[in-house]
Amino acid sequence: MKTGLKLLTLLFATLIMSCGGKEEKKTEKFSYDKKAPATEKPVAKEEVVPASKRVDLTNKGIGPITSVTLDAEVNQEMATRGADIFKKNCTACHRTDKKFIGPAPKGVLDIRTPEWVMNMILNPEVMVKEDPLAKDLLIEFNGAPMANQHLSEEEARAILEYFRTL
Repeated sequence: MKTGLKLLTLLFATLIMSCGGKEEKKTEKFSYDKKAPATEKPVAKEEVVPASKRVDLTNKGIGPITSVTLDAEVNQEMATRGADIFKKNCTACHRTDKKFIGPAPKGVLDIRTPEWVMNMILNPEVMVKEDPLAKDLLIEFNGAPMANQHLSEEEARAILEYFRTL
């Protein structure tokens, strides 16, 4: 009877162990078949526009210029004078039609107000410290601040007129 009891106990223990909730892990088998890539919904990334391409026609900047009136026609005499001033003072860092140390002035009046442009020419130190757009430009152009050329308002206005011809 002892043997029967041992056998019955062994059978009962085996039965309990086989039903005991042991989880089996599925293993993925190797296959040469290519699986379709998991399709994920693309996360909409907020497109970041660099400061040199950002359009802001409301910001007048910080400086002495609060209002500029542009005539319908470009003043060619003033533009020629502005071109000379630009060539003497600005070409070390700016190219008219491509990015260099500083941004290209071609088309600047399509994305900036005339007041902002003149204030940047006349007051670059304060603009870079206080104007959000000028701060972003400083970062975009590797921290190279615009040098103050100590131009008069008339010279800055002539440069602005030159920019209209680009």
